[in-house]
Amino acid sequence: MLSFLVAKGFNDMGSRHQAQTMTRVAAACAKDAEHAGLIALTDGLKSLIAYWAGRYGDAYHYAGQGVEMAAHLQGTVGVWLMGLQARAAAALGDSEPARAANMQADDRRKRVVPDDLDSLGGLFTYPVEKQLYYSVACEALLGNGSAETVALADWAVEGFSDPTAASWAFGDLAGAQCDLALVWLFSGDLDGATAAMRPVLDLPLSHRNNGIVVSAQRVRAALAEGSVNGAVVAPDLTAEIEAFPGHPAGVASGDRVSTHAPRPLFQRPSGTTRTHGRRRRWSVRDLREQRGHRTPLLRASQP
Repeated sequence: MLSFLVAKGFNDMGSRHQAQTMTRVAAACAKDAEHAGLIALTDGLKSLIAYWAGRYGDAYHYAGQGVEMAAHLQGTVGVWLMGLQARAAAALGDSEPARAANMQADDRRKRVVPDDLDSLGGLFTYPVEKQLYYSVACEALLGNGSAETVALADWAVEGFSDPTAASWAFGDLAGAQCDLALVWLFSGDLDGATAAMRPVLDLPLSHRNNGIVVSAQRVRAALAEGSVNGAVVAPDLTAEIEAFPGHPAGVASGDRVSTHAPRPLFQRPSGTTRTHGRRRRWSVRDLREQRGHRTPLLRASQP
């Protein structure tokens, strides 16, 4: 478990080589312990490291490997691995497998029985708030700016609004805010995107980890190629994101942070306006039942 946490910390700092080394140590320890949950967890960590390095094919492979390992487990690690698989598929531009994996994750959530890893909390469990965050991340990667996606992205941010909650993490909050900015951009609403990015851009340097930097640069890339980049405020927002550190403090020499933003598959609708109203917290299941159909929800501490 210690080597898992150290590996995760290295990845947050953008030190991928060290993260990969410690992940191999964690995987070896898990195998020695013959603990299926820990083995699956390390597969998920391999997927996460590959994802933030822009190696989406590897991320998909490791997540799928973990899904197989976790097939007979009852805890949330299996749900997390499906979310990782969905997110990697979305980054590759494969919408159907991404949405299918998230529907499977939603179904599996209903059968979860917390296990020994879930009892530890933190990085060893996968709360519903994070599942929704991953779902929205997939839609953002696919370039979806529908009104429903904007609402889901808003709820994902709200899910991390309470810093005293057990599921809260500043990295997840910032990631959700970047995703909200992306879906606002894809809907044609630059003001919404600017407002969503404000808390991220105001983060102190010490909090700008690898995942947050990459997520922010994806917003910049979307601004550069989107239909709203001619608006008056766009150059200001673009310049501010460009001034965001190219790597977080502590990145080891030789490591580079990937800022690759996959090209969205969907046409970005224009003229979408935000609906106002009082918001509430939802579970992933609630969001589907509220609409009366199985709308696929797509799915990061650092993401």
